[in-house]
Amino acid sequence: MHDTGTAPVTAPAPGDDQDGRHARRFGLPIATALVMGNIIGGGIFLLPASVAPYGTISLVAFGVLTVGAIALALVFGRLAHRHPQTGGPYVYAREAFGDFAGFLAAWSYWITTWVSNAALAVAAVGYLDVLLPIHGSTFWTIVAALTCQWLPALANLAGTRYVGAVQLVSTVLKFAPLLLVAVGGLFFFQADNLGPFRASGDSAIGAVSASAAILLFSYLGVESASVSAGEVRDPQRNVGRATVLGTGLAALLYLLCTVAVFGTVAHDDLVNSTAPFSDSVNAMFGGTWGGTAVAIAALVSMVGALNGWTLLSAQTPYAAARDGLFPVAFTKRRRGIPTFGVVVAVTLASLLTVYNYTVGSAGVFETLVLVTTFTATVPYLLATAAQIYFLLSGQGHRVRRSRLARDMVLAVAAFGFSMWLVGGAGYAAVYQGVLFLFVGVLVYAWMAATKKRRGTAQSPWA
Repeated sequence: MHDTGTAPVTAPAPGDDQDGRHARRFGLPIATALVMGNIIGGGIFLLPASVAPYGTISLVAFGVLTVGAIALALVFGRLAHRHPQTGGPYVYAREAFGDFAGFLAAWSYWITTWVSNAALAVAAVGYLDVLLPIHGSTFWTIVAALTCQWLPALANLAGTRYVGAVQLVSTVLKFAPLLLVAVGGLFFFQADNLGPFRASGDSAIGAVSASAAILLFSYLGVESASVSAGEVRDPQRNVGRATVLGTGLAALLYLLCTVAVFGTVAHDDLVNSTAPFSDSVNAMFGGTWGGTAVAIAALVSMVGALNGWTLLSAQTPYAAARDGLFPVAFTKRRRGIPTFGVVVAVTLASLLTVYNYTVGSAGVFETLVLVTTFTATVPYLLATAAQIYFLLSGQGHRVRRSRLARDMVLAVAAFGFSMWLVGGAGYAAVYQGVLFLFVGVLVYAWMAATKKRRGTAQSPWA
């Protein structure tokens, strides 16, 4: 590791498209939409029913998670201000602790992105089945899931301006039905529907922790703008703002929608619901059109999330490859997008999806989804630890002394939040996640040896 002060903006990689027509097109609105779109995927359409068995105490878990997510968002904003480069947590971990820590951040985050894409695609097919019944055919189910993955991938390959356009449109479209439930629920809210405060019989702490564990995956994505900082205009200013705005607005919508569903659907019905938003709309306005409307909204939401996560799946390995820590092929870019990374990520997600449907390994796939909660916390922990390191090491060029106390409180809170995420993932997920990390150690050994043998320790472009 070398200390160079504020890291320079990443230079173009060989083979990049130099005309700039498609690169660096993200302003504050699109960067905020990227954060919101990645946080609000398909999970919001199932959350109320998922946490209903614990009672309204689950709203407390929402509050705790929201505070932690905002703290994490503020830390990412401060880090991005000093390191406005593509790569996010990878950049921060490497600057603070060296190549190995940076690699672990990049490796863990990379796993998180493409496994999450597979999960989103499978969930999207569940909503598509409401519109086009295909559940009886394994072949058409697989085709639908792969289509949900490859269409966003093609949008990414077309360039960052198209990624931004898709992200902005999908975010706007999916907010219409969500706001309908959030606002409409206020007028049809009935306190009798709420049910008991603690419905599971667990202790208060146990109920909050259990419901929080279900909600954890839905809050992943707060780092979206910092990971793509190299493609954001004026990143020192816009990344932090987009991160905080996107996280705060997503959390507010989560809470409003959940309260609205709690207040419009009877608790006993909600516990057994497979489409809580559909039930809520039906309860408010009557009829059965709610199921179709929610299915469309869920599909739009998931395609938007897939669009954003596909971009993120290529950005972190791109940044790591430029430093010689990932294979050099990941540095290939066209129109502002790391094309090789996009293709590899969507291919791996597609293989995992096909495996899930053909083998029928629902349990294994669900375990892998839980693994993403753990793997995502590894770069979170390393990034927040990097901020603590910068604050405690007295590096004046990285921190403002007048903000030292506030930034330290935020960093420690974000670190604690990340540790809570690890615990919430569960023993099985942590076990599987550690195995993924150990595979990464072998990859790092290979890359480090290759880098050393070629004498590229100081110049990864040599």
